[in-house]
Amino acid sequence: MSLLESLPNKPRFPECNDDKVRIVEFSERHLTELYVGWLNDPVVVRYSEQRHHKHTLATCIEYFESQKRSPNYFLAIELVDSKILHIGNMGVEVDLFNNKADVSIMIGEKSVWGSGAASRAWALVMNVLVQELGIRLVTAGTMETNIPMIKLMNRSGMKIDAILPNRFVYENKQVGLVAASYYPVNIFKAI
Repeated sequence: MSLLESLPNKPRFPECNDDKVRIVEFSERHLTELYVGWLNDPVVVRYSEQRHHKHTLATCIEYFESQKRSPNYFLAIELVDSKILHIGNMGVEVDLFNNKADVSIMIGEKSVWGSGAASRAWALVMNVLVQELGIRLVTAGTMETNIPMIKLMNRSGMKIDAILPNRFVYENKQVGLVAASYYPVNIFKAI
């Protein structure tokens, strides 16, 4: 039984950090016009389904409140020792019945793109999910045109399970969904 299943209320996601990046639960202080701007920036959300929506502070508050009432985690990525604090977000969609989590990431602060911040944040969150919350399977997915995300999934030890064709329309072309997973232990060993 995982920690998530054993408690009547979802446990807080523990704050974690390395020497560059800190992961905290998203809070009211992260609800800023800067954050809304990331969601409305076509370059930031070009591989995200958020590209189809117009966001406002009110829609962001509504989403934030819905995540608090769910088994999911909505996380903020912050830089340690920097003038720029909030640089992006991660979502963790938790499936309690199957003890798995699907993880997504958005780095909104373009000045840190290519710095390794996304990889660091991803590794921190995966470690907490597996080591502290007892998740048996971590999954992620992205458009097959999102090469940076595919590289991040590979670097983190995830395996590409499949490329499902024609799941998205991107720049007027049909593109596939790259589905990846990470099993912390070999679940097939005991079978």
